[in-house]
Amino acid sequence: MQNSRIAVFASGQGSNFAALVAAQQAGKLGAGRIELLVSDKPEAPVAQRAEEAGVPALLLRPKDFASRELYEAEIVAELQRREIGLVVLAGYMRLISPVLLEPYTGRIINIHPSLLPAFPGKDAIGQALEYGVKLTGVTVHFVDGGMDTGPVIAQRSVAVEAVDTAETLAARIHHVEYGLYPEVVAAFAAGKVELDGRQVRIRD
Repeated sequence: MQNSRIAVFASGQGSNFAALVAAQQAGKLGAGRIELLVSDKPEAPVAQRAEEAGVPALLLRPKDFASRELYEAEIVAELQRREIGLVVLAGYMRLISPVLLEPYTGRIINIHPSLLPAFPGKDAIGQALEYGVKLTGVTVHFVDGGMDTGPVIAQRSVAVEAVDTAETLAARIHHVEYGLYPEVVAAFAAGKVELDGRQVRIRD
């Protein structure tokens, strides 16, 4: 399996999926190729985005399976059939179990709208505003068994303005996400990301 063969997992609107597709079309993913969309919500708008982009989609409803493990086993079988080397979570709203984690250890990444370890979990932007921080941002990290606890790959900061609402701050954070995530995915596709314990290095 090569890290250049990518599956994107998403559950909602698919804006980060669209940004990755656009980056690929612009040649900004390097050797990276998005080979598959996986969604746990077949009716989500991201499925339509995939169809329009010509990206094959695996659309599964977890409730149709007897357990989370059987649901993920179906996904793993498809990933392996397509020789996927890198799993990119882009608004995928489910925790990953060992069924998927173990065969893809060190090859599942996620993007989160805060400077982890600050404000993990849901509504990170709302958490940041409520706490009153002056600086938040975006984190790309490896996925492990916890909630946004995997080693940090890359981070980029976003200032919080006094007049910010959740909507205005989210818009600036998303703009940063759409630039940072393709950069990290391109580095993976080029074999430049090195993991040593919790330390991550991206080679030039």
